[in-house]
Amino acid sequence: MIPATFEYHRPTTIDDAVKLLAQYGDDARVMAGGHSLIPMMKLRLAVPGHLVDLQDIGSLKVVKDAGGVIEIGAMTTQREIIQSQILGAACPILKETAEQIADPQVRYCGTLGGNVANGDPGNDMPAVMMALDALYVVKGSGPAREIKARQFYEGAYATTLQEGEILTTIRIPKPASGHGWAYQKQKRKIGDYATAAAAAILSVSGGKCTAAAIALTNVGDTPLFAEAAGAALVGTSLDAAAIEKAAQAAVGITQPAKDARGPVDFRRAVAGVMVRRAIAAAAKRAR
Repeated sequence: MIPATFEYHRPTTIDDAVKLLAQYGDDARVMAGGHSLIPMMKLRLAVPGHLVDLQDIGSLKVVKDAGGVIEIGAMTTQREIIQSQILGAACPILKETAEQIADPQVRYCGTLGGNVANGDPGNDMPAVMMALDALYVVKGSGPAREIKARQFYEGAYATTLQEGEILTTIRIPKPASGHGWAYQKQKRKIGDYATAAAAAILSVSGGKCTAAAIALTNVGDTPLFAEAAGAALVGTSLDAAAIEKAAQAAVGITQPAKDARGPVDFRRAVAGVMVRRAIAAAAKRAR
């Protein structure tokens, strides 16, 4: 349970971090909060020769309302998300989700960037970012580029990040005023990954749903954007029949693995329950 020998680097700018990655190539790994990487290093499942710690890069710890877009630096911790008045007012699903991640000790150190960038299908924020239609800003040796959260995940621990790139900022289109939101998560115990979880973002006008987005956590090799489930709600009064139709559409795209959290059929059933609860809670909050 002791990591292999490595050199530790603590740059103070994005450019310096990118230069270190370019210099050491495959032998370097970026560390944000460290809650995924350090355990892998202790088990020798990851053996980087160089560890590039992003903690001292102040530009990655910013939360701001930029008009129609909310910008969150990748090194913003889950605890800072919970405490942010900007996020609490404009995008409360982030606070609700962060409060369900692991435990207080992890939330004080674990970062939003680390949660969304490493491609772990059990992480909670990626599905929320899909539901919010977020953009990830990444920087490498070339110009910065933007990647939609819905196009970022390719497989378990596989993303569209290219060698030498660092996720720097998450940009979220500000949800409509009066929108409904919910993140519903079932887990075996405090601190565990979800057996299944669902995020829902809704807009309602005149008693009818005008927009809806549903996404799922830990029931596939990647977080899942359930496009058909959201479409099934639009134009409805969010009645029981519409919610059931959306839940069935969402469950239909799940491919959970059989593991300690239960067999495949059980995890699919839990996913359906989480989708129904998330839609109902979001509908109650919408105004």
